[in-house]
Amino acid sequence: MNSNNKDAIYQRKERLFDRWAPNYDILLTTVFYQALHKRLLEYLELPEKANVLDLGCGTGKLLNRLAGKFPGLFGTGVDLSTKMLREARASKKYPKQLIFVKGNAEALPFVDGQFDAVFNTISFLHYPNPQQVFAEVSRVLASGGRFYLVDYVRSDGVLPLNYFRFFGGGINFYSPEKRAEMGNNVDLECSGHYYLLGPVLLTIFTKK
Repeated sequence: MNSNNKDAIYQRKERLFDRWAPNYDILLTTVFYQALHKRLLEYLELPEKANVLDLGCGTGKLLNRLAGKFPGLFGTGVDLSTKMLREARASKKYPKQLIFVKGNAEALPFVDGQFDAVFNTISFLHYPNPQQVFAEVSRVLASGGRFYLVDYVRSDGVLPLNYFRFFGGGINFYSPEKRAEMGNNVDLECSGHYYLLGPVLLTIFTKK
């Protein structure tokens, strides 16, 4: 994919989520993410004073739940949408533990090895260059750090849904095998796949 097409996709997605931000935390979305996060928390292994990144943080729900469960945690949320970040900053319950910054998943504004864990929840399906996102996650993870990837999955591999124009350029689902392959390409070892809710799969990677 050339850079012009990729930039156009990100621009369309940013506009989509900017429009969605004020009403994103509607009842159905809130209930869904609450259940999803509760299941995800069962699989976490974090150091006592973990420094974590939530990639595609949206309105900050996951980071607030992590900060509530892990008092020593410091969390950074990054999102493409300015208005999603505005909602996240307005609703954060743990101001001393959490910050939210604007950024692109393909070029994260962080130094190498900065984080003990990276989370990505129902966001990976939007990325036009998923292998580059994996490369950036690997770069910012410390040795032994973990990447928790949570997204919808299809058993038949990559499924481009470009007819979903609502999603600003289409979405893509990846098989467990494809996830593991992309991780292995950038020194992220897959340590397991776990279904959380229906077709929503958690894949855990460890930085070699």
